[in-house]
Amino acid sequence: MSARLEKLEFLKQSGMDPYPVTAHRDRTNADALEHFDSLSSSEKSVSLAGRVRSFRVMGGILFCHIEDETARLQIFCKKDALGSEQFMLFKNTVDIGDFVEVCGTFFTTKQGEKTLAAVSWRMLSKSIRPIPTEHFGMKDTEELLRKRYLDLIVNSETRQLFRKKNIFWQTVRSFLSDRGFLEVQTPVLENIPGGADAEPFITHHNALDRDFYLRISLELALKRLLVGGYEKVFEIGRLFRNEGVDREHLQEYDDVEFYWAYADHEMGMRMIEDLFKEIVFRVTGGYETEWGKNRIRWDGAWPRVDYFDVFKTETGIDLSESVHVETLMKKADTLGIKYEKTYGKGRMIDVLYKKTVRKKMMQPCFLTGHPVEISPLSKTDPDNPKRVLRVQVVAAGSELCNAFSELNDPIDQRKRFEEQMKLREGGDAEAQMLDEDFVESMEYGMPPAFGFGMSERFFSLLMNRSIRETVIFPPVREKN
Repeated sequence: MSARLEKLEFLKQSGMDPYPVTAHRDRTNADALEHFDSLSSSEKSVSLAGRVRSFRVMGGILFCHIEDETARLQIFCKKDALGSEQFMLFKNTVDIGDFVEVCGTFFTTKQGEKTLAAVSWRMLSKSIRPIPTEHFGMKDTEELLRKRYLDLIVNSETRQLFRKKNIFWQTVRSFLSDRGFLEVQTPVLENIPGGADAEPFITHHNALDRDFYLRISLELALKRLLVGGYEKVFEIGRLFRNEGVDREHLQEYDDVEFYWAYADHEMGMRMIEDLFKEIVFRVTGGYETEWGKNRIRWDGAWPRVDYFDVFKTETGIDLSESVHVETLMKKADTLGIKYEKTYGKGRMIDVLYKKTVRKKMMQPCFLTGHPVEISPLSKTDPDNPKRVLRVQVVAAGSELCNAFSELNDPIDQRKRFEEQMKLREGGDAEAQMLDEDFVESMEYGMPPAFGFGMSERFFSLLMNRSIRETVIFPPVREKN
């Protein structure tokens, strides 16, 4: 850094601004390479800009590569062409990591590399801290996540990862928009957090002098829009859940939810399968991905798996019968599964399911017929009051979406909220709160509807990475 600061001062003394306001680039590197033949034959002068990625001096000539977002391109500097003063300034002040602007004409080297022969140059941004070398790179995963900008500089595959993530969300947006869904934005700050079993973050609003919760779901706000008369709505937004970090969970992440009036879970399942397959193809270019050592096939018809049947197969417990929470806890003890003594029946069913059933489900399927105890916002199956009309896409041992025939009976909804509040009073911090305003809105009438929610966990699975690796700036622990 000391050497670079000396070079910075030398640039200033030479009369060159090391941090000018604008650049005069007239083409990207990729565009220049694409039109190389016509540019080189016409000897037209081209102005390029980018970060210096290599630097090699050989007497009165030097070669370097500059890289912009589109491509890397070789630059050739010769003392006779640049002039002695400008050549020496380039040679003595430019380092790997600097941003430079170079103007010149194209030619092909003896080694066949397309190259710009410089006739002038400017410093655009002098880097005073050396970047990691591409050869040795950065091996500390935590440091890569903490300083993602260095990861992006050094690793082209990381830059490509987030281009794919953009394709992921744009595919979701265009898929829903093309089917007549209206995109909306609802508040991040909520009076009552709802729509999921999760512990919320709390923040204080100074102007109103009151606490608000950061939303844990998009659901209740979007359902209010169905009450208001919209029939197809969706939102892609950030959610916040004050829970632990692991391969599949973060405290803040992006999520999409849509609600479709007059549709049921059968109609919704057909659309979900189409959506997932379109996402997989557009993001990966095919229908087969990897998760660990497993190969996941997304094409073909997805089977349906009955929750009660598979739960009984794996645990020996028949949820269609009268099952007490003590029975579930005893089974968890037998299997060595950890749980909290405050958990109610629904939470214990969910814990056992996740530790026994879900982890064995590798290929995409629809999990259907969930117990009513774990689904406080879903409509009860009219043929079996112990079940709800809920659907999850499960693959690679992970839940990739939640979807429901939505509960629209305000009396039933209030009863379920009250049951959740008893769990909260018993110590379950993730149980849902009673949202009086939401229940009141339902009392005005909400049409039958299908609802769907999916987070960016699906993208991390397609990339065969932990979710932290697929977030540009994930939360990390402080360095000791």
